[in-house]
Amino acid sequence: VCGHFGCGGVRAALGKVRLGLVDQWLRHLRDIRHEHRDELATLTDERARADRLCELNTTQQVQSIARTGIAQDAWRRGQFLAVHGWVYDIHTGLVNDLGATVDGPDGIPAIFRLGD
Repeated sequence: VCGHFGCGGVRAALGKVRLGLVDQWLRHLRDIRHEHRDELATLTDERARADRLCELNTTQQVQSIARTGIAQDAWRRGQFLAVHGWVYDIHTGLVNDLGATVDGPDGIPAIFRLGD
């Protein structure tokens, strides 16, 4: 999963403006924003806040993929599958590894493990 700093969707999710149909796609970002509101509130710089929300979203998406039946079935069959979380910085051209990697069922909470 590769997010990117400067993401317009992330910036929009930090606001309170109604945007129409796209609000349905932003809802998950707003859920993450709400869940991490205390941490995000400590970041007074708007760009830093947006960058952090991007990182949090990317990490959450890694977990979402790892929790799918598709990923878990692959692990159950003994296939190697690793889901990584990265963020591309459009200002520097660098890809930042978030250290959010799940490479087996032990990387997800037990409640989400299917077929245990």
